[in-house]
Amino acid sequence: MASMHSSTCIFSLFLIFHLSLAIPSTTSSPDTVCRSTPFPSVCKSMLPGNQPGSTIHDYGRFSIRRSLATTQNLLSLINSYLSNQNTLSQTAIRALQDCQHLISLNLDFLSNASQSIGFTDTLQSSQADDTHTLLSAVLTNQQTCSDGLQVATLPSSAIQNALLTPLNNGNMMNSVSLALFKQGWAHNEARHGRGLLTQLFFGGGAGGVNVSQMVVVNQDGSGNFTNITAAVAAAPTYSSGSNGYFVIYVVAGVYQEYVTITKNQTYLMMIGDGINHTIITGNHSVADGWTTFNSATFVVEGQGFVALNLTIRNTAGPQKFQAVALRNDADLSTFYNCSFEGYQDTLYTHSLRQFYRQCDVYGTVDFIFGNAATVLQDCNLYPRLPLLGQSNTITAQGKTDINQNTGTSIHNCSITAAQDLASSNGTTQTFLGRPWKLYSTVVYMQSFMDYLINPAGWAPWSGDFALNTSYYAEYNNYGPGSNTSNRVTWLGYHVIGATDAVNFTVSNFIFGDHWLPQTKVPYIGGLM
Repeated sequence: MASMHSSTCIFSLFLIFHLSLAIPSTTSSPDTVCRSTPFPSVCKSMLPGNQPGSTIHDYGRFSIRRSLATTQNLLSLINSYLSNQNTLSQTAIRALQDCQHLISLNLDFLSNASQSIGFTDTLQSSQADDTHTLLSAVLTNQQTCSDGLQVATLPSSAIQNALLTPLNNGNMMNSVSLALFKQGWAHNEARHGRGLLTQLFFGGGAGGVNVSQMVVVNQDGSGNFTNITAAVAAAPTYSSGSNGYFVIYVVAGVYQEYVTITKNQTYLMMIGDGINHTIITGNHSVADGWTTFNSATFVVEGQGFVALNLTIRNTAGPQKFQAVALRNDADLSTFYNCSFEGYQDTLYTHSLRQFYRQCDVYGTVDFIFGNAATVLQDCNLYPRLPLLGQSNTITAQGKTDINQNTGTSIHNCSITAAQDLASSNGTTQTFLGRPWKLYSTVVYMQSFMDYLINPAGWAPWSGDFALNTSYYAEYNNYGPGSNTSNRVTWLGYHVIGATDAVNFTVSNFIFGDHWLPQTKVPYIGGLM
């Protein structure tokens, strides 16, 4: 049956991929197109005056070019502060370095978005998804920069005075660009997944993954490398997946190192000897002077990254507050049979599109957080024992703009107490999530929820912030913690049916109309 579903879905995706999306290009005025953006006055101020014959596509292209120019100016301002570090604290320098990296990424994303729409008023649906994802990530990156600066510097500092206003103004411009893109190019057709993602084909033959080169990491010196960092540094740069994957096989052992897969290291695959056999571990934390963004033991940015059979840990402990095990910024990335272990902020699903299958995630406060388009499927979520007086919150989703295509979907997973929490006195409260940002979006579907879930299900962040604008939903979950009769009554909370739930499955929510021929992996979503 799975094979039949796969063949049907592949054929459907092939057809959709080759359909161009045409939006009628009627003339409009800035007043008309700006009304449907989150910031109409900003929109009107950045667009040229009423020009006869201008269309939504003309305005969209112009807006993205303005966003690109503003981003270039912002990066120059950040670079000027980093060029004179003598008067800055180490935490401020690290926050600025985060901003430098994030805003540089935004230059790439906006440039790619500008090129994708070029002089065309039509996009294939997969191209529209890609561009929508990049423009959503631009907002996420800018927000992360702003959040980091506010934590690392005093409110009255010169850095905040100089940077927060242009960051905020730039974010509004980027929001307008995203809204205009959606009006002009993004498709609104509902996707229909066909069955659950049932297989990842990592064998040989027609369903296998093409491998261009494979290296071995073994601490005893019998492989190509003795540490992971050196193996990653040897990875070539692939412009597409047609060249096959560069595979790094990491032999069982404990690797105490900080690993980064850069944006240029695309289509890289890392395979270990299994959970709790191949272990990558670090202990950076906010309490020790790192920003949340750069506290991660393992960072991945390269598109198409795949990981299998690994454990990634941050051992800083609950007393060190934010301490990330994995930070994922890699588009169309997959983690299969992996374990992420930490306490607060364990799994940072920072941006773009990512998928986790048959993984374990351990943590306490906001331990799955970020603003990516994320699906966790067939995973085990293990709330741990937090500090005295703390509650556990599984998710803290960071969607800041209603037009972003982001959110966290938890599908066919199991939520049970980790051993330390299970053996405690039972007074720790555990919630499904809380709204970190204004449009926080989280859906739990067909998942087992044990007794530890508080009957209210969801916790506020601060007062009534985002309780009505967030989107929290549950569909057909089971177990003693799944009863929805005493759940919160916020406007943003929903008990949904299959028609709505299907929008948050793997193919519909993350991969859209992508068939991903470079991996030969059929990402099939849907509800059974």
